[in-house]
Amino acid sequence: RFGIKRTGCSGFGYTVGLASAIADNDQVFDQDGLRLVIDAKALPFVDGTEIDFQRSGLNAAFVFRNPNATGECGCGESFTVESRE
Repeated sequence: RFGIKRTGCSGFGYTVGLASAIADNDQVFDQDGLRLVIDAKALPFVDGTEIDFQRSGLNAAFVFRNPNATGECGCGESFTVESRE
C-alpha cells in the first residue's frame, strides 16, 4: 500500500506498507508482478510518482520521484504540493 500522510516540516510524507485488504475507494495497479494499492484520496498527490528501492553500502531505502511535489524539506522526509482547492 502506497499513500501519504500529513507530517514533517513540508506537509506530506509517504507511507509504504502491506495491504491486507483492498477497500472500495482504493486504486489497484499491477506492474512487473507487483500489485500497488493506493487510496483514491492520495492518488492526485502521487500520480506519476516513480518508486525505487536503492541500496548503498549498508543502507537501503525507498526513493520517490514525484512530479507533483513543488518542494521538499531539507531532510527529504516530507514534500509540498500546490493547493488543490
